[in-house]
Amino acid sequence: MTRQPTPESSRDNAIFSLDNKRVWVAGHRGMVGSALMRRLRRERCELLTVARGELDLRRQAEVEHWMRESQPQVVLIAAATVGGIHANRSRADEFIYDNLAIAMNVVHTAAEIGVEKLLFLGSSCIYPKLCTQPMTEDQLLSGPLEPTNQWYAIAKLAGLMLAKAYRVRHGMDFVAALPTNLYGPGDNFDLQQGHVIAALLRKLHEAKVRGDRSVEIWGTGLPRREFLHVDDLADALVYLLTHYSGEEPVNIGSGHEVSIAELASLAAEVVGYHGELVYNTSMPDGPPRKLLDVTRMTELGWRPRTPLFKGLQDAYACYLSQLPRPAPIDMVA
Repeated sequence: MTRQPTPESSRDNAIFSLDNKRVWVAGHRGMVGSALMRRLRRERCELLTVARGELDLRRQAEVEHWMRESQPQVVLIAAATVGGIHANRSRADEFIYDNLAIAMNVVHTAAEIGVEKLLFLGSSCIYPKLCTQPMTEDQLLSGPLEPTNQWYAIAKLAGLMLAKAYRVRHGMDFVAALPTNLYGPGDNFDLQQGHVIAALLRKLHEAKVRGDRSVEIWGTGLPRREFLHVDDLADALVYLLTHYSGEEPVNIGSGHEVSIAELASLAAEVVGYHGELVYNTSMPDGPPRKLLDVTRMTELGWRPRTPLFKGLQDAYACYLSQLPRPAPIDMVA
């Protein structure tokens, strides 16, 4: 899939330059981190990375040692323990502990060593369950969380508030972004642990290969969701880094929503599956609707570029590229 680079004219109203800066993407091998690495290679900056085997972000002493030695000037926190409804329900302790520890260690050390700019990555799922739609940034902490992902949400809210606290007390240029549901290259196509689009594409593909007459979809199909291609998110985050320095978090989304049933139909079309989609209404739906108000990001001057259908084609191509290739057939002369 070919993407157009951000016009150079976007630098004109930038308030922070990445030129010649040492930029650390925490979680650079994850879905968002990988997209950020692709996008940042178009900037005039030095990229810092460290493998998980060399640095456990949940260990404060390790984080402090590595950051003091490496001296990043810009930090993007894309590292997180993430997953869909099943993963959140079955690994609640990991979701709250890991994400609390990552936020606490990285944000605190960034303040200690005087990092010039930090971007903390939250998520649209940290909003209360029954927000007014579309969700505006001022609705954070205004009501009960969605039970199926409350563990992740609590940890991310704490990280967001920690970054804000260092800004309020010490004047640190720490900002936060709240992306909507993501998909695309680097996604986890696991049927149990993956996000909805990745799991759906795999399920439909395997059903097509087996010749199944029907595919089960969790829930009623009625909830409406917003989706953003991860490469669009990466572009938005770099834009936010260079064009925003405010106390309040910023929503990043497509501004469009589809029902799960509509999404499943689009995914089936992309995969080429022609069987029946059967909805298991005994499984949880999650929130009835999730759409971000993206006014703040739009007014900053950024908009996404990838339509959902084209993005689904891109995501499916990525899934196919991960499948093992058939062994070559020996030719007998």
